[in-house]
Amino acid sequence: MSSPRPAVRIDMVSDIVCPWCAIGLAELERAIARVGDTVDVELVFHPLQLNPGLPPEGEAVRDNLARKYGAGPDQARAAGQRIRAAADEAGIDLGGRPDRLYDTFDAHRLLHWAAQRQRQLPLKRALLDSYFMCGENISDSEVLVAAATRAGLDPDAARHVLTAGDHAGDVRAAEGYWRGEGVMSVPTMVLDGRYVIPGAQSAARLEKALRRRAAEATAP
Repeated sequence: MSSPRPAVRIDMVSDIVCPWCAIGLAELERAIARVGDTVDVELVFHPLQLNPGLPPEGEAVRDNLARKYGAGPDQARAAGQRIRAAADEAGIDLGGRPDRLYDTFDAHRLLHWAAQRQRQLPLKRALLDSYFMCGENISDSEVLVAAATRAGLDPDAARHVLTAGDHAGDVRAAEGYWRGEGVMSVPTMVLDGRYVIPGAQSAARLEKALRRRAAEATAP
């Protein structure tokens, strides 16, 4: 009788409008696919908003970079080039990324709800596609309902979550918890509550970390 495969839990703290989060998830999914025959991976997403409280119309990316980091046009262009190169390396298309950032609180509420229905990963993908491929306003309720529908969730139930304000306290509590744990940037991945992997890492590095953790979990 064969031994059960080791299991590794990954808590991924991320935001929807963060390009490095999209890149990090793509690399992580590549790593998970490589270890899929030997390791059972449980992936759970947690919220950490980069720009909480933005108005409905959002904020221009260039204005955001200048306000938060004092970045000028040349620095913004250089940052964009780094993102495009990393996205190409990860094999994903961020070509529809709008030039505006939007509030993501409602998107995180939907993600919390989707987790209870085992549809969190499909919704995360759908939300990232809405923003980075379609250039949509990810704070708009109809955009969110459409993403939930593509993820296999009931659109009427998703709309109810949004209009009723469900899971607002859960999202705030989760953000408070992770900030309290010292997580101040996204993406941040935590393996089995023990090993912290900051930033968007390569699939090769993530695969190595998963295999190492799986080996530790099965060691006598």
